[in-house]
Amino acid sequence: MSAEDAIWASLPVPAFLIDASDRVADVNSAAEGFLNASRRSVAGSPVWDLLAVDGPIEEAFARSRANGTPLFVNDIDVGSGNRAPLQCGIQIAPVQGAPDRMIMLITPRELAGRMTQSHTVKSAAQSAIGMAEMLAHEIKNPLAGITGAAQLLSMNLAPEDLELTDLIVTESRRIVKLLEQVEQFGNLSPPDRRPVNIHDVLDRARRSALLGFGAHMTIVEDYDPSLPLALGDPDQLLQVVLNLLKNASEAADEKGGTIRLHTYFEHSFRLRRSDGSGHSLPLQIEIVDDGPGLPDEIRGDIFDPFVSGRENGTGLGLALVSKILSDHDGWISVDSVPGRTTFRLSLPRAPHDFPQEETP
Repeated sequence: MSAEDAIWASLPVPAFLIDASDRVADVNSAAEGFLNASRRSVAGSPVWDLLAVDGPIEEAFARSRANGTPLFVNDIDVGSGNRAPLQCGIQIAPVQGAPDRMIMLITPRELAGRMTQSHTVKSAAQSAIGMAEMLAHEIKNPLAGITGAAQLLSMNLAPEDLELTDLIVTESRRIVKLLEQVEQFGNLSPPDRRPVNIHDVLDRARRSALLGFGAHMTIVEDYDPSLPLALGDPDQLLQVVLNLLKNASEAADEKGGTIRLHTYFEHSFRLRRSDGSGHSLPLQIEIVDDGPGLPDEIRGDIFDPFVSGRENGTGLGLALVSKILSDHDGWISVDSVPGRTTFRLSLPRAPHDFPQEETP
């Protein structure tokens, strides 16, 4: 492999080489992952048939080609037939020495921003969870006294006054239940990571949902059968998927809706932290529902503790999901518009030399 080929293959963002007819002459591995298609299958295809860009990019591209000048476009939605649009930056420039050819780089803002923020968000979440856990422990003791006192008072009250003490007992128990959920964050043990067939986890979650909270939903499987084993704790990953399925089911109306479980391999996806460290997260799981979408006012904070879009929601389910994924060195993101909400989980692949459990 020449130095030029090595550089092309190593580019961390999707890169397209476009010929004089606006057809794809070559793509790098990151672009294969972005398109979810192989280099061979896209070669020779019109580039604007492969990419869906929310803006007049074709006209701007033609001007850039005609004038021989670079083009930079920020914060524009770019998708393909195999993925939902992502907000991206696009860089286009003529190739030196080959003026009939253009190179285009696509930088998803989701990838650029989330990698550098991961460490900061994780630290902030851990601090908030630690404080909440301490408060939960301190509040539960006086609540037990309040509940007991209300029950004693109810023994000597007239029937018409029992409603007040019943309210005290009911609300106190509700608060205790909430505090127990808060304490789960601190009590959650580190993941027992081992090779996991993620499709087994998804199937267990699907069957559990259809027998309970998701009985009114249609859950569709769209799996990549060649997906390798993930490195994770199967029980904790099951908890993650169940929480996401429960949220999607509760967001749907009484008539139900459709949830799509989609898995695929994206070998170019890497988690990069602010300290420069990073690792590959090629296994992708998408949980897509056709519900009303997330409210605009909480969309950017949905994984923070106590942020909820539902009335009487605790705002702890997605925070717990985020913590579990973080403990797995994985990542979770969400893209939501009315009629389509996609939670995307990114997980590491199990190494080939990871010790396997012995079967009895």
